[in-house]
Amino acid sequence: MALICLASIPVSNSQKFPTHSKIIGARFYEGENSHDITDFKSPRDSEGHGTHTSSIAAGREVAGASYFGLAEGTGKGGVPRVRIAMYKVCWSSECFSADILAAFDYAIADGVDIISLSFGSSSALPYFEDSIAIGSFHAMRKGILTSASGGNSGPFPLTVSNYAPWILTVAASTIDRKFVAQVKLGNGRVYEVLTQKSQNCLTGSMNSYKVRGKIVFCETDGPGTGIRRANGVGTIMAYPSIPDAASHYLFPATVISTEDGLKVLEYIKSTDLDREPRASILVGETWKDAMAPNVVSFSSRGPNPMNPDVLTPDLTAPGVDIIAAWSPVAPPSPDPEDTRSVKYNIISGTSMSCPHGIGEVTNLASRTRLSSRLFP
Repeated sequence: MALICLASIPVSNSQKFPTHSKIIGARFYEGENSHDITDFKSPRDSEGHGTHTSSIAAGREVAGASYFGLAEGTGKGGVPRVRIAMYKVCWSSECFSADILAAFDYAIADGVDIISLSFGSSSALPYFEDSIAIGSFHAMRKGILTSASGGNSGPFPLTVSNYAPWILTVAASTIDRKFVAQVKLGNGRVYEVLTQKSQNCLTGSMNSYKVRGKIVFCETDGPGTGIRRANGVGTIMAYPSIPDAASHYLFPATVISTEDGLKVLEYIKSTDLDREPRASILVGETWKDAMAPNVVSFSSRGPNPMNPDVLTPDLTAPGVDIIAAWSPVAPPSPDPEDTRSVKYNIISGTSMSCPHGIGEVTNLASRTRLSSRLFP
């Protein structure tokens, strides 16, 4: 994860970038020497998160973008003409305060115009102990706006992060598109579910001889690799609340409500040895969400935990099922055994809504004196 800074001048650094590039500078900070074997000890992105968020903010127009055929079309960032300076401060282990503060100092000294920051603390901290609040305050004193993600700990109150009054705190909302798959049972019943959301039975709890070649119905949640390792070909899971954002795993998997799960279980019990239960997980489809936009359930809620009379987040922006660029060395799913490589990925979070918000701010700024600096 990184500070994504919209800049109008090249940033000096040890790695050379042509000045006509989209990325005009990149730095990394590792004061604790804590990088993992999967990390690049450089500004390069090994997880996909920084690539995704930066392309949302300022990616150029690209035709034919899709994630295995989903969300196919022309994609572009909020302000495709501006340039980006990247400051990598997070590693596989965590983000350290000293690195965050150093990145803010260098970004300010480098003369960036706007800072977008898609990470934050998981606990409430006083302003003087919060490295993001301190760094963004110094940026604010130099006339540099910091936009930051509000966190993904909703829908509970007082869970918002990056709540300092001088930060533009962004919540996440749905868009008018959702990805839906259908599960069709042998008795003809069809159930609608969010594509790719997988909550599976526990690893090691299944008999691979029984599971081989089968779609497994589960009433428990889990990481998703257990059934696949037991040679299963898919899973249907009943869950008390249907998620309002899709995710993706390495093999066909769906979530249905507990009520529909009881009907599936009833169907399974109604079959016998001569007539095995059958199911099909159909190909995902793109549907229009007429109820959008809504603040998504995972988006952290306010008010400000340090000053409850201050309302926060400040605004909401698209943060659900967002397609954007992805690092080709990063797996597209959370499965550690996923070896696929993609150019684009669909993920959700306030990390995605934050650069949407900064795009709007930059478009507003383009009508002021900042226009000649941001837009070459």
